[in-house]
Amino acid sequence: MRWDSLFDDLESQLEHELHSDENDLRAEEYRHRLGRLSLRERIATFSSQERNKRERVALELVTGETIVVVPQTFGRDWLSADLVTAGEQAGAVLVLMDAVAAVLVPKPMVTRSLEVPEVADNEPRLTDRIGIAFALRDLCRRRAFVSVHCVSAVSAVHSGTIDRVGRDHFDLAVHEAGVARRERNVAHERLVPFSQLAYLRL
Repeated sequence: MRWDSLFDDLESQLEHELHSDENDLRAEEYRHRLGRLSLRERIATFSSQERNKRERVALELVTGETIVVVPQTFGRDWLSADLVTAGEQAGAVLVLMDAVAAVLVPKPMVTRSLEVPEVADNEPRLTDRIGIAFALRDLCRRRAFVSVHCVSAVSAVHSGTIDRVGRDHFDLAVHEAGVARRERNVAHERLVPFSQLAYLRL
């Protein structure tokens, strides 16, 4: 009977050690996974392709502004989102990741922001490689009227139409809202370095 008790005790200890090793391994894998997470990936968890899972998130920007958005699409160094003001959608924005000073996440949503799906190495997403210049060229082709918010100050806002996009800057034809981009309506051309762009509002 004592031998049985001894073997039961040994078996229990071995089982405990095996579970402990598995738990340690899981904890180590979890720490490694967290160590690889980028801010971009965590924000992207709020823009699930399933409509009912898209969530609002507050972005505190280097301009001093805080904007509430529903993230939609992510490029290499930017994100597009629906802007929310007074509880309603208020157009679209394109935000530079470098302009994000902080992300304000409600406590119940923190866990969700850590649930970044694994992407197979052989299945790279095209948008992961699309830089801000590509997105700006698309707006240039569409002749979209935009408000450009710069990082230099909260009041540094300039509106107009993007005329052309260079390697590290773009040309903004500054004109009033509601008028077509015609030479007579353009006050001046403003050359804006990408490094000074916080976000664009369409």
